[in-house]
Amino acid sequence: MADGAGSNRAASASLMGVRATVDQVFMWGMLLFLVAGLVQILLAGMGVFDLNGASLEDASSLDPHRMLGFILGGVSVVLFILSLVARASSQTVVVSLVLAVLASFGQSLLAGLGEDTPFFGGLHALDGLVILGLAGFLHGEARRRNQKVPASGWRSPQQ
Repeated sequence: MADGAGSNRAASASLMGVRATVDQVFMWGMLLFLVAGLVQILLAGMGVFDLNGASLEDASSLDPHRMLGFILGGVSVVLFILSLVARASSQTVVVSLVLAVLASFGQSLLAGLGEDTPFFGGLHALDGLVILGLAGFLHGEARRRNQKVPASGWRSPQQ
């Protein structure tokens, strides 16, 4: 019986190690998401200023922006799944879910509506900034969770 209890404790410790590793992957994935988000803004600007009279629907200059947007939508879903596996906090899971919904569904919906109504095109841009803000928040939270304990062993009260 003692062996069973010991193996349960070992399995639990192993799960904690896996969760910590997944949280680090989440942290670095969120940083890459942020950098890609900045590239996304650059691609949007380059595409819009290279329309050469083409409509938004037909503008091949926006193809790199569209492609990266679809990639970011998929990555946001993967990051949400990582937040579920890491189980860092319910706040992280909920904000990751909101990020995934906005990046994968909201952006496509607003971009499609924005082709006919400029107001929705503006909301598409605003939603992109909200997505970057949420990603920045999530990355900051993950960094705080993953900070190493100093050699003195002392942590500030906020940690």
